[in-house]
Amino acid sequence: MEKAAVQADGLLIPLIDFSKFLDGDETQKLETAKAILEGFQTAGFIYLKNIPITAETRSHVFGTSAKLFRLPLEEKLSYGWTTPEANRGYSAPGREKVTQLTDIAEVEKVRNSAPDIKESFEIGRDDEAGHPNQWPAEEGELVGFKSTMKDFFDQCKELHVEVMRAIAVGMKLEPGHFDSYVDVGDNTLRLLHYPSVNKDVFKINPGQVRAGEHTDYGSITLLFQDSRGGLQVKSPSGEFVDATPIEGTCVVNAGDLLARWSNDTIKSTVHRVVEPPRAEGDVHPPRYSIAYFCNPNSKSYIEVLPGTYATEADKKYEGVNSGQYLVQRLAVTY
Repeated sequence: MEKAAVQADGLLIPLIDFSKFLDGDETQKLETAKAILEGFQTAGFIYLKNIPITAETRSHVFGTSAKLFRLPLEEKLSYGWTTPEANRGYSAPGREKVTQLTDIAEVEKVRNSAPDIKESFEIGRDDEAGHPNQWPAEEGELVGFKSTMKDFFDQCKELHVEVMRAIAVGMKLEPGHFDSYVDVGDNTLRLLHYPSVNKDVFKINPGQVRAGEHTDYGSITLLFQDSRGGLQVKSPSGEFVDATPIEGTCVVNAGDLLARWSNDTIKSTVHRVVEPPRAEGDVHPPRYSIAYFCNPNSKSYIEVLPGTYATEADKKYEGVNSGQYLVQRLAVTY
């Protein structure tokens, strides 16, 4: 770790140079792997710099994402999100409500009182039988959309594999321990647009957020954010701390399945997106982010990892099928 990306209220999120794991000598690889694991064990979040995905690629993907959200609502709805099993397509503002609640009726109450101010577009791997992506028509500004997003999906898939290798090295497992669990790419690329909003909206309804407090479901999430801000992470004392954007970095957080896999030695930390720290006049400009939700392969059976328990009685979780677990979690969200 060169310095802390975030340090406040007992929360320390490290900033880590990932090139030292990918291209460094054995000592650098091990030190970087340990720093990554420690960040996940203490904060549940890390920032990575010098990842293999170039700044030019990220800029192009953000620009292409913005073009999608400029489409008329009627056209976007024609690419609508359908089922938790598919988890692909467009969700209009208010459709999804991310919370920590598990009761569908309770989620509906929260959704009605303070709907999330965001719209999103989900893309899965493009070769999954029975679950085609909802690709927009390749015309006008969206010529090349499909190839851009497929290429970015694949680059993020490779980064997922490498981060899991770092976690394995940090846990003193074989570097390729997770490879056979994550090689299929049953992941989700989510394009996110938080529309411009009058800052009075947040004053009128103090419970209003752009995305409610939640944990993620899978192994890890790769988050690319613009400079607007608004992401907050819950500290050990229960306060929310700003995860301020740092140019050229990727924010990575552990999800619930990885916490379960690690017997809770790794943390899946609650986070949310709130009113940005600064407004331009009376209005908060649009915010764009891109989340790549990484999951174990849908057919993988996830059991508590060796080295995270002393006896069978110390295992906090029974084994679970990854795909079934994720569908159950998504079914409550939408």
